[in-house]
Amino acid sequence: MATIGRLPPCTLFLLLVFATALSDPDPLQDYCVAEAGPSQPIFFNGVPCINPKAAVSAHFTSSVLSKPGDTSANFFGFNVTLTNTRNLPGCNTQGLTLGRVDIAGGGAVPLHTHPRASEVTILLSGSIVVGFVDTSNRLFSQTLQPGDSFVFPKGMLHFLLNLDPSRPALALSGLNSQNPGAQVSSLASFVSRPAIPDEVLKKSFRISGPDVDKIRRNLGGR
Repeated sequence: MATIGRLPPCTLFLLLVFATALSDPDPLQDYCVAEAGPSQPIFFNGVPCINPKAAVSAHFTSSVLSKPGDTSANFFGFNVTLTNTRNLPGCNTQGLTLGRVDIAGGGAVPLHTHPRASEVTILLSGSIVVGFVDTSNRLFSQTLQPGDSFVFPKGMLHFLLNLDPSRPALALSGLNSQNPGAQVSSLASFVSRPAIPDEVLKKSFRISGPDVDKIRRNLGGR
């Protein structure tokens, strides 16, 4: 087996590039307030910065998380409001995102992943059950009361569930990426465009063709 010292320079370079791409890069300046404007012709990490001399306190504050989200907008019964470079431009290049998580009574944030971020959630009101599954299919789960926190490791499949049908729950989450991404497992599997072949879904979930059609319809697919 080759050791690192024996690897060709090009291979070492690729390994370094891969390693440094695993998380948001550290900023090289005090701050980089996001510049409002049209989309740029190329994509890069973050958005263009304004002249630092034009930065003001308002760029670093936001009330977007103070407003309740509409949990009736989807059939899962939840809403997540995130900070971003438009509503909190001072967060640009800082490698973080905050999210307000509103969960209706009996609602849930369904099984999902954040491919580019770890997450820590603190419950502010209500009572919820949270959990994640690791790569050995082991479930880590806990019931949270107000003030309790829970960590979801990067990329792990996780959920938040409000078991009280008569009382909403409110949580605040922090993620260590400016662009954490979110992929709901059920929607990715059954409502992708174009659709995943039925045979793949039948074999993956050990279900029949009619089951695939029913689940697709229930999730809003065709």
